[in-house]
Amino acid sequence: MRADARRNLGKIVEAAAEVVAERGVNAPMEAIAKRAGVGVGTLYRRFPDRDALIAAVGDHYIHTMAEALDTACGSTADAWGAIWDFISWAAEPGRTALSTALAVLPDEVIVDRTEFARVRERWVGQFDELVRRAQAEGSMRPDVGVEDLIHLLNVFTCHPDSLPAPVAADPRRYLRLMLDGMKSGAATVTESSR
Repeated sequence: MRADARRNLGKIVEAAAEVVAERGVNAPMEAIAKRAGVGVGTLYRRFPDRDALIAAVGDHYIHTMAEALDTACGSTADAWGAIWDFISWAAEPGRTALSTALAVLPDEVIVDRTEFARVRERWVGQFDELVRRAQAEGSMRPDVGVEDLIHLLNVFTCHPDSLPAPVAADPRRYLRLMLDGMKSGAATVTESSR
């Protein structure tokens, strides 16, 4: 692929991610082309239909998540700080808008696709290693697993409309409170944990 064609492809996918975050998965293809600074014909040459474009947006999204986790791991010495940096990044409003828009789609459109599944598996593995490192460092409760953090992220980033209004208005505060409950020494013995 020529360099200019690769640049156009990247511009289209990034523009599509922005427009989908703002207007949902049924955003007009013309609006996406305009945001990307390309003609509609160029957009359709790259993506023959909306499903192909949305699949590319999903791949872009999971690659972005994996890159953000890499950045968090590389920029913070302790695992707990890296976990917070990543979760805080993922819960930023612009990102949650895209996550929310993509979450309404059936799994086969994005989640079940080979590229998405491959990158997600690597991302989950790296996130799991980070959780285990935080536990080995003594900063995270031993009964917390990576799936707990993924479920927490899912609620805050993919389904913010199901949160109470004060929580949705200040998600970072409530994520911090919930994560603080996952720190070592925060465990409460309950009947179900005995």
